[in-house]
Amino acid sequence: MKKASDTIRKTFDTHNGIFRLVPTFVPRRFGQPGHRLRLHPDDYFALGTKRGAIKERWFSSVIRAMNGPLAPEDEGMSYVAPSDDIAEKFLLRDAVQELGADLIGETLWKQYHGWPMYSKFFDFGTPLFHHLHLTEAAASLVGKLGKPESYYFPRQLNNYPGEFPVTYFGYDPDVTLEEVKARLLNYENADIRITELSRGYRVELGTGWYTPPGVVHAPGSYLTYEPQWNSDVNSVHENVTSGEVYPYEFLVENCPDARKLDIDYILSLMDWPKNVDPHYKRTYFRPPVPVETETEDFSESWVSYANEYICAKELTVAPGRSVTVKDCAAYGCIVVQGHGKFDSYNTEAAIMLRFGQLSADEFFVGESAAKKGVRIVNESRCEPLVLLKHFGPNNTEMPKSVPRWWA
Repeated sequence: MKKASDTIRKTFDTHNGIFRLVPTFVPRRFGQPGHRLRLHPDDYFALGTKRGAIKERWFSSVIRAMNGPLAPEDEGMSYVAPSDDIAEKFLLRDAVQELGADLIGETLWKQYHGWPMYSKFFDFGTPLFHHLHLTEAAASLVGKLGKPESYYFPRQLNNYPGEFPVTYFGYDPDVTLEEVKARLLNYENADIRITELSRGYRVELGTGWYTPPGVVHAPGSYLTYEPQWNSDVNSVHENVTSGEVYPYEFLVENCPDARKLDIDYILSLMDWPKNVDPHYKRTYFRPPVPVETETEDFSESWVSYANEYICAKELTVAPGRSVTVKDCAAYGCIVVQGHGKFDSYNTEAAIMLRFGQLSADEFFVGESAAKKGVRIVNESRCEPLVLLKHFGPNNTEMPKSVPRWWA
């Protein structure tokens, strides 16, 4: 154990408080892959057909993916690469526990005693089922955490829109709870076509949404960058999606055993007023908000903001330019375009990765390093260097409100 501790601290000190992370790919048994993860075409079933195709890549994760009995204990968890020898890797979770506030800062360490969020690329070529994530109160009844999440649709990873680039949110304001109840009571008997009661929004690249717990949503088929809370708790309202049938267990898998046949309890997992908000887009749509420090060398925008849990930025460094960027909190990041330097590391956006291969596109920046500033150099003559950065709830610079884009 001392050797592991020594490796963690040596890596942290050698690289100025910044870790390089190993790519973490996650399969799912349902849906169809979008093939936009920059994974080799032969590797989408790298874990076997029983596990399903790989449809997600997780970032800065210290939690296990809840992915069925065949999933290994570390599925979904990020590893740190101290060198180009992948055998030397160690869990980011272990680094957080070893370094504590030295890595994630006093605020997060005192409040959560760990890193409380992660992010992912969510890459389905077909739309996902209409579902919700549990609130903190409901999740606590099954020993889990509630799950707020946000979405951003990066242009760099969306060269095609998939089968249905429309996302449903909540239910139409004229829909009643009794109408939803009637559909769910027929879950095992017929295609209940639950999205007939919802409202859809065509996905707009370069923008995003915030989805609070308790709101039913059916994500469209663009690749999505998703900063979210450390949780994976669902209740699936749609029993047939793109011809794929989902069993009743998907509706009640995160209900206490005694409540799995209680339709009123199942309905109570919704935050009904939020689901039927007549100004849903005005409330939860997130256009990018430019950071005021923009120069000819770089630009930066908030792409997830105005909530209590998670936030994210998109940073663009111009070709041939360098910049030192400061942030007030620890963060994870993923490079989606270009190549150059990320502090002491060489970095490059992935083009095609083999499963299990190292990359040079993902990092975790400790709080002290973030406050001191990370020097980023774009070594391309032509392309911008673009990064997405995800933060926990302690980034005090995050915009607290949504600009009046509708005015």
